[in-house]
Amino acid sequence: MPSTDAVLRDPRLADSLAGLGRELVKARIRDAQGRARAGDLPADEIVDAVLAGLPTAPVSLTRVLNATGVLLHTNLGRAPLSAAAVRALGEAAGTNDVELDLATGRRGRRGRGALDALRLAVPTAGDVHVVNNGAAALALAVTALGGPGRTVVISRGEMIEIGDGFRLPELLESTGTRLREVGTTNRVRLEDYLAAIDETTAFVLKVHPSNFLVRGFTSVVPAAQLAGHGVPLVVDIGSGLLAPHPVLPDEPDMTTMLAAGADLVTSSGDKLLGGPQAGILGGDADLVHRLRRHPLARALRVDKLTLAALEATLRGPRPPVTEGLEADADGLLERARCLADDLTSAGVPAEAVRSVAAVGGGGAPGVDLPSAAVALPERFADALRAGRPAVLGRVTEGRCLLDLRALPDSDDPELLRLVIAARERA
Repeated sequence: MPSTDAVLRDPRLADSLAGLGRELVKARIRDAQGRARAGDLPADEIVDAVLAGLPTAPVSLTRVLNATGVLLHTNLGRAPLSAAAVRALGEAAGTNDVELDLATGRRGRRGRGALDALRLAVPTAGDVHVVNNGAAALALAVTALGGPGRTVVISRGEMIEIGDGFRLPELLESTGTRLREVGTTNRVRLEDYLAAIDETTAFVLKVHPSNFLVRGFTSVVPAAQLAGHGVPLVVDIGSGLLAPHPVLPDEPDMTTMLAAGADLVTSSGDKLLGGPQAGILGGDADLVHRLRRHPLARALRVDKLTLAALEATLRGPRPPVTEGLEADADGLLERARCLADDLTSAGVPAEAVRSVAAVGGGGAPGVDLPSAAVALPERFADALRAGRPAVLGRVTEGRCLLDLRALPDSDDPELLRLVIAARERA
């Protein structure tokens, strides 16, 4: 039985030691030695077993090809970053001038590049600010403007709950601010809001119900009618559109909401914007400055990696989410046919079919995106999830569908390889 030190000196493990660290490699060596002592592994195959058991990186996250047809899949990390944003992460990983003015050698404004890019993207905003997620953006607004003895006026139909049991009213009330609910679940009028505004009102809050639809006997009050009544109007649009998009004409965006009279708009950065997880605030310059100087803003501050990825997303080419949103359905079907033909030739029963994709991530509920998929027998679903990288499709009507709308065409060769490799497991 070779000693641990002897195995560590094997030149085949040099790259793993450099990339993964000594402790992780030693743990895998001990596992292999234990198997050898039990008679399950020849002693001269310990190094091979160690190499086979080591991850490609010292993290527990597993790369997944998103073939669900959901562009913004929360369980898969929502928006995949663009190549430009990934490069920016590498640039920002070391020491840099995130809070330094190189011209003067003095302290500089943190994240000035990302904030400048955000101002250009939202021309109707007097100023902008970035925090660590969408909920934090709203929490900062409520904390800075509200508090004990203050009220926020909100429609009952906008008291939403999103994933993992997160309820917006609980977030608002955790700041000590009291909610003044108006209207009913399905109908609210301007008079309801006006009757609720008094000397305790911190602001009127309008929330886009981004993950559900209410149809039938309904009425809502547009943001333009809620503006200009003596208190700030804060609008949470959720999904992260900074400007209108023709594929999603009913999805609110920050530029339009501010032009309609909103004093402050909050949204997420890792949804339709296609960037890293972040919370974005834009609006009246004095109001944004007030939020930025609040003590809580420090606790919600984003790091240099987020700032770099956000700036690259704003300044760089279209992110993957935008490409998926704008993908041509006929082009997707042609990709599916090519993949199905190659798989059939390799002995995998596959068929190209039309399918329906969705935006996901709490955005554009009820919007169907025409798409295409490779249909496999249902048993492939488990086998594909067990691969590395894993492939996540969706099971429907006894078939495993690999929808292509959320997958760039550059992933097609890898997808083909992974499906063929999963054939024996299936």
